[in-house]
Amino acid sequence: MSNWSPENAKRAYLQALKMAKRGKEPDVAEFISALAAGNNAQLMVVAGAGVAGSVTLALAAAAHQTGGRVVCICCGQIESHASRKALGVYGDCVEFVVGDVKSLLLGDYKGADFVLVDCDITNAREIFLAAFKGANNDEALVVGYNVKHRASRWRQLRASFLPIGEGLLVAKIDPNVKGNDKVVQRRSRWIVQVDNCTGEEHIFRVTSPHRKVQTEV
Repeated sequence: MSNWSPENAKRAYLQALKMAKRGKEPDVAEFISALAAGNNAQLMVVAGAGVAGSVTLALAAAAHQTGGRVVCICCGQIESHASRKALGVYGDCVEFVVGDVKSLLLGDYKGADFVLVDCDITNAREIFLAAFKGANNDEALVVGYNVKHRASRWRQLRASFLPIGEGLLVAKIDPNVKGNDKVVQRRSRWIVQVDNCTGEEHIFRVTSPHRKVQTEV
């Protein structure tokens, strides 16, 4: 991924809102869309626990801005067909594949620069770690959603926990370290600013120098 693009992030955010038909009520999906588009992700892979929904639409919105592609890994043909149907007219914007998530992340989709994992999926922790190992080393992002009350169980992954929606885990691969076993933990603080005129909340991240940490699969 190249440098952060605020214009891509803004456009993807607004497009995700439009696709989800939520008007001015943003959700975690819009944050994910802006994060992927802002980082100019080219290969985005999502591993969900069920039928594809708003977060997959969010990545489709991001891909529209970056010119990238979105792959949704399903556990079976029934789920794949249901997911395509659930996305409606946007179903053609996503590639649906059926297979073992870990194997695909380490094989056909090794090198993805944005991997989204539903923490409700079976063996979510192992899949999250497989995403680290198979992700593109050039500052790839691995994001977990639906973390909920399980955040404490994921601390050893050294990912940043964000209290957005049902909880997000965000980790970035360190581009300066050879191999796929090390990720970056950035010490950061999040600032929420409320627009006094519209009541809209704007979230900003202030990041300090990072340190390298090692994860093992």
